Amino acid sequence: MPGLGIEKMEADEGMRIHHHAEMSPSTLHHEHKKSSSGGSSPTTPAFGDHGALIERISTDGAPPYRETGPTINRSKTADMKKPANGGLRWPRIRRMIREPLSEFMGTFILIMFGDGVVAQVVLSGGSHGDYQSISWGWGIGVMLGVYASGISGAHINPAVTFANCLFRKFPWKKFPIYASAQVLGAFCASGVVYANYKSAIDTFEGGSHLRTVPGYSENASAGIFCTYPADFMSRTGMFFSEFIASTLLMFMIYALKDDGNIGAGNLTPLGLFFIIFGIGACFGWETGYAINLARDFGPRLMSYFLGYGHEVWSAGGYYFWIPMIAPFFGCSFGGFLYDVLLFTGESPINTPYMGLYRFIPGMRHAYDGVSFNAEDLKEESAV
Repeated sequence: MPGLGIEKMEADEGMRIHHHAEMSPSTLHHEHKKSSSGGSSPTTPAFGDHGALIERISTDGAPPYRETGPTINRSKTADMKKPANGGLRWPRIRRMIREPLSEFMGTFILIMFGDGVVAQVVLSGGSHGDYQSISWGWGIGVMLGVYASGISGAHINPAVTFANCLFRKFPWKKFPIYASAQVLGAFCASGVVYANYKSAIDTFEGGSHLRTVPGYSENASAGIFCTYPADFMSRTGMFFSEFIASTLLMFMIYALKDDGNIGAGNLTPLGLFFIIFGIGACFGWETGYAINLARDFGPRLMSYFLGYGHEVWSAGGYYFWIPMIAPFFGCSFGGFLYDVLLFTGESPINTPYMGLYRFIPGMRHAYDGVSFNAEDLKEESAV
């Protein structure tokens, strides 16, 4: 495996990795001889690129790791393994906060690529990219952020988490934790982007003491970090632009994840790349297609702390609240549309009164344990 130092293994073989520090030279020589025999080529390297000895071992059942694609993927048995050195303090702490860390890093990567490409295009005056580059950058940022945060479900958007709470039984108690991790990840990533491009911002703005916002300066750089509406946009238009883009986002996420439809399976991150690229290319001009509270509010807050001033909130007629609120309405509506029109799986929409009975006093538990499968209803009617 190029770059990983792990050669191709048969399906009934596992692997064991020893670190140099724990083995003597004689032991290394002995293990190298073992790994060179038993069906492998004598010229096969025993050590990976990272200094680990790979020993082939036979296993009766499925191995904990198996090569099934372009990288080393975890097999179905891997999750049943105990974490390595799980009794140590940090592994114990990490186990408790692993999902928030996952959302933090997924959103962090999203903003690194998204704000990074905007910075390069804006600060270079278009000589190192154009609007299409921005669509590519955000699409790639979402795709890689999803790959990085699959442990937690890769929401990387509070509005997506909210919709999953509504329609996919995601625990409500996790919503504030996920949302906080997402905002914090975006906040920190935008600070890293600023640090990387600080010299270019100084030159673009006309000095290290100048930090301006779109609508207040021709050389404003605040748009690198968060969205600002076009001058011609009305308040209704601003909200609707974010609403329709968020609706498309959530509708297509549920389509990608619905195995009863075509479904994207392991290609879901790639599908999300095309969704974001398409939204940016088709609906991004008017408001910047934030479609994500964390993506907009976290960097906006960072830009305020970095000296861009009160204008980050007042620009566009106090536009800042629209990309915070509209995505929740849009994603909720997109999820609702998909479940009403296409989804046949488990959803509140596929329960009596589309799940609204849960909000009616006296009916909250009226249908607990009741099945509405077609087979069951046929049996009852026959009786």
